[in-house]
Amino acid sequence: MANPRKKHTSARQAKRRTHWKIRLNTLATCSHCKKRRPPHRICPHCGYYKGKPVVVIKVKEKKKKGQK
Repeated sequence: MANPRKKHTSARQAKRRTHWKIRLNTLATCSHCKKRRPPHRICPHCGYYKGKPVVVIKVKEKKKKGQK
């Protein structure tokens, strides 16, 4: 297996790694509930996609104090 003849400098190494960047996730606004969601996905908050209901989202009921 071939080996490099000389050590690569840290500057050359840094130049190669300049494109290793962390990207922020892009988010779109839901047309129904106006919350942020990933583009081209069903809204996890309301279940709508392109203004039409696709999935029914179950809502958890809050327990009243004193009841188990």
